Amino acid sequence: MPLFFRKKKPSEEAKKRLEYLLCRSKEAGADDILDISSCELSEIPSSVFSNCKHFQKKVLIVHSNEIKSLVPKGCELTNLVTLKVLDLHENRLTSLPDDIGKLTSLQILNLEKNLLKMLPDSIGELRFLQTLNLKGNELSELPSSMGSLSSLRTLDVSDNHIAQLPKTLALIRTLESFTLDAAKMIYPPDTVCTEGTECIQRFLCSELGVEYCPPSQYLLPVLENDSVRDNTDCLDGQEEAWQTKFSDYEKRKEQKHQERLAFEQHLEEKHREHTQLLLLNNSLKENILNSVRQEQEKIDEGLTQQQRAQEAERLLVLEKVRQVEDDITSRIDSMLMDNNRQKKSAEFLQALEEDRIRMEHLTAITQEEANSLRKREVAAAMQKMLSDSCAVRLLQKESDYRRQNLVSEAYRSMETMDRRFDKMLSLQVLDKSKAIAQILQEEEMQKAAFQALQLQKDSVHGYIRNQITLIEAELMQLTKLEVKRRNLDAENLQVVLVQQREALGDLLQQLLKQRDQREQELRQILMELEQKCESSQQNYWMIQYQRLLDAKPISLRMQEAGVEIELVNLLCRLSVQHYLPILAHHKITTKALRQMTPADLKKLGINEVGIQKALLKWAQEDGSQGACKAEEDEAGPSSGRSVPSPVLSNISPIHYPSPPLTPGTPVTPSAPSPVDGPGSSECVVCMETGSQVIFLPCGHVCCCQVCSDALQNCPMCRATISQRIRLFHS
Repeated sequence: MPLFFRKKKPSEEAKKRLEYLLCRSKEAGADDILDISSCELSEIPSSVFSNCKHFQKKVLIVHSNEIKSLVPKGCELTNLVTLKVLDLHENRLTSLPDDIGKLTSLQILNLEKNLLKMLPDSIGELRFLQTLNLKGNELSELPSSMGSLSSLRTLDVSDNHIAQLPKTLALIRTLESFTLDAAKMIYPPDTVCTEGTECIQRFLCSELGVEYCPPSQYLLPVLENDSVRDNTDCLDGQEEAWQTKFSDYEKRKEQKHQERLAFEQHLEEKHREHTQLLLLNNSLKENILNSVRQEQEKIDEGLTQQQRAQEAERLLVLEKVRQVEDDITSRIDSMLMDNNRQKKSAEFLQALEEDRIRMEHLTAITQEEANSLRKREVAAAMQKMLSDSCAVRLLQKESDYRRQNLVSEAYRSMETMDRRFDKMLSLQVLDKSKAIAQILQEEEMQKAAFQALQLQKDSVHGYIRNQITLIEAELMQLTKLEVKRRNLDAENLQVVLVQQREALGDLLQQLLKQRDQREQELRQILMELEQKCESSQQNYWMIQYQRLLDAKPISLRMQEAGVEIELVNLLCRLSVQHYLPILAHHKITTKALRQMTPADLKKLGINEVGIQKALLKWAQEDGSQGACKAEEDEAGPSSGRSVPSPVLSNISPIHYPSPPLTPGTPVTPSAPSPVDGPGSSECVVCMETGSQVIFLPCGHVCCCQVCSDALQNCPMCRATISQRIRLFHS
């Protein structure tokens, strides 16, 4: 329970009402009533006590406030000694002052709906009190001194916790109305309480041992305020005296009635004035509210228009992002399908085996090849290959070295790297002729050059390299798209991006393993070539290098195998050169294509619907030229190349791997950058350098080389980093 409570301050309207009522009470000709009700008071102001004392007020109305104590500090209860009516209902009084009996003129005391728990004994000193309302409090008993209230006519103790009544209440001979909760009563019993006031008084009189008399016999002395109360039991009952007293009683009753009517008229006037003030206040308040409402409507309308414009712009950006996401999704699905076909293709393994056999045939060097060796040309090519690969490695090492020492030793590292680059350039310029002569003499350098060219010429290794480059670009675009979606608060669309990124990360790990495996296979082939090399063979590695240089591309070999040049060019334009061996094996010509259907092409292993339609459309459009060429081919020695339709029906469907890209072909990311903006590709840690590292297995491209070294978890998804892949941008 808190120790201190902050006193609630009354509102401005309540303060104005209190000042108005106090001023009215001081005016000349004011009546005997002081009304300070509904002013949100926590205590009665001291000015009220002084007004009641100086202006001899008879009625004090203080209901509907928050009063907790009747007499505040610094005030005395004797200032209210002239009061006849005291209305304190609907407050928060918990007790009455002990000297409440000093209000000797009090006739009506209304304490309804307070928090009273007990009454002081001095309440019995209110000899002229006629009405006492204690309804709606927390009283559990009544003091025995209440039997001294000789003028009490009305008593209400309902809605309390009273279960027993004191016997001294039987001494109140003038009690006409007694209201209580009969169902809660124990003494007197509830059966007695339900019968009414007369039965209760009879019961209490019998318990006290006195005779019960009706209250009408004791009312005349009560109504005579100026006379001293006589003992009604001693009246002799003379008829003339009774008539005189009754006439006086009627006069006084009429006078009281007139006073009551005047008091009610005065209250009505006060109420009418109060109503007019309230109406005026309400009209002013309504005008202010209308003006405020109009201003608020204007502000809301402008805000709504601004929100609509921002929402339209946001929806437009989200639509663009969604289109790019669909494009990326289709491309990723295509890449995953190609990878699955590559795994399931038995023909691809067969091609690898044929490549291995071809490499073994390379070990046999004929005398003719030895005589036709172009030593100077091959040596220059070897020197260029070694210098290029060495330069790339040096550039990568120097770039990493520069990044690591850029913060602490920037000036010194720049000078050191400049000297190293100058030294490297001078060595390349001055020692070029020496390097060529040295290559002609040193077999190990010839072997290294052959190994580098072999990696460059190998179609499988080139295909894996291009696929890795393509996936790296796709991961970078996905990371940019994910950052943009987070900036747009589109968290509900992140699930698709996470699935695509995880699929690309798994595919990238598989391709890295395949690349390492292919390099290991090529090194094994190189070791086998070295073992089969004759010790007396001169210029062995230079001859092998020249063979690789003179190797013809697949399109030229397919033309020599009998495939028409137009068909070869069409497949090259469609980037499906991997289907050339299939067409050459089945000896497909333009005439045969015109007679085929998409189902026949699918049986051959051409599964892409777009490629099927392009081939058939080309065959139909080039029908006339293709027909003439087919007739010439039938008249010539290669007339047996056309494939009749019955043969195609017996061909089982064949699945071939994805097209290996031509080595050296630049690979660009398939997804355009739809969310280019400031900082879209920056490092999310330092926000200064571009993203240079791929984190696996999550696949995020969000950090530079320097920041990634100190990280153990991905800064975007908090996944544990198991592998880092450095990106080198051209």
